[in-house]
Amino acid sequence: MRKTDTPILRRGLSRRQLLKAGAGAAALLAAAKLNLPGGAFAQEAGPEVKGAKLGFIALSDAGPLFVAKDKGLFAKHGMPDVEVLKQASWGTTRDNLVLGSEGNGIDGAHILTPMPYLISAGKVTQNNQPTPMYLLARLNLDAQCISVAKEYADLKLGVDATPFKAALEKKKASGKAVKAAMTFPGGTHDLWIRYWLAAGGIDPDKDIETIVVPPPQMVANMKVGTMDCFCVGEPWNLQLIHQNIGYTAVNTGEIWNKHPEKSFAMRAAWVDKYPKAAKALLMAVQEAQQWAEKAENKQELATIMAKRQWINCPVEDVYDRTAGKFDYGTGKVVENSPHIMKYWRDHASYPFQSHDLWFLTEDIRWGKFEPTFDTKGLVAKVNREDLWRDAAKTLGVAASDIPTSTSRGKETFFDGKVFDPDNPAAYLKSLAIKRIEV
Repeated sequence: MRKTDTPILRRGLSRRQLLKAGAGAAALLAAAKLNLPGGAFAQEAGPEVKGAKLGFIALSDAGPLFVAKDKGLFAKHGMPDVEVLKQASWGTTRDNLVLGSEGNGIDGAHILTPMPYLISAGKVTQNNQPTPMYLLARLNLDAQCISVAKEYADLKLGVDATPFKAALEKKKASGKAVKAAMTFPGGTHDLWIRYWLAAGGIDPDKDIETIVVPPPQMVANMKVGTMDCFCVGEPWNLQLIHQNIGYTAVNTGEIWNKHPEKSFAMRAAWVDKYPKAAKALLMAVQEAQQWAEKAENKQELATIMAKRQWINCPVEDVYDRTAGKFDYGTGKVVENSPHIMKYWRDHASYPFQSHDLWFLTEDIRWGKFEPTFDTKGLVAKVNREDLWRDAAKTLGVAASDIPTSTSRGKETFFDGKVFDPDNPAAYLKSLAIKRIEV
């Protein structure tokens, strides 16, 4: 992608020189239009198109898209016709990305980080037909939660799921089903709840049944006893507590501090066709993330996110955790949680390729990819951190906010396991519960 063209007019020119320069530029433009009747030259200064269709799920980590739309940032960067469209589920998001806007679908989305990879590889698409995707930015770090039904209130579960194992076995022995809900197979919530369960000695495929439930339907489903625990983003964990149906066992930041979560991804064909428009979208999202990060904007952010066209929930269901207050519903209350959702700080927006490799390694662990799959090759194709860097530099992002490496290095989890992106096989070997042999 080319950098912004250098302006031809410089400070200090006389009025006569300015007029002459303007006349010269007009002549150049007229000549270019004759040679390029499609008007490509005229579009050089801005995006090739004025809009795009972007999907989202009703979750607080889609906040940057809500802010970019509500506060006119897409328009500011030359994309006034961007539509931010609510999707019913992650499965719907996938289907609409495969269709593309030309097929009445969408061009890009707020998305679970592994999904662009699963879609690009044809692992979750109809007839296993790949739809190439580009991951352009991370939208946030931390602040998903694992919630547990009220019937397990006496356990007061936390990061250690071991006590849960005996309770589940007792329930199963009485002839009742035990179920863990997540939002999409192989997605972030699926991987967080599997990691937590497995670290506590619970096999997520053998000791409990995992089911798929769209985020906005989690609370209603737990209310009628559909599941024993679930993993999802906000505001649904806090709403569960407000409705006295269950409690928060763990903030996913306690499992892996400063972990990557959602991403902003688009169809590769769209980005390749409209590179300037893609850059404009990225700049709008980056600017929105910086705004959403500021403490003084948290109340307004919560108010925006709660709106009917976005999450459609009471502001009180989203505000506390947006501001960093985590009431777990067990008597445990953490003010100024270090695991607050991060939209910009700690390099939250930059899509580290090492993080994408962890997600793919976990998807190998649970049988979504073959052990021999070329995960690093797929990351190189899908992760477009180069486009992120270009947009950030044009936006004027401080050099300190632009990482110098595509890897954040070794990552340590709450149970002591270490993921070294240079040796994913060693990480897989260290895990006791998995679907593969390494």
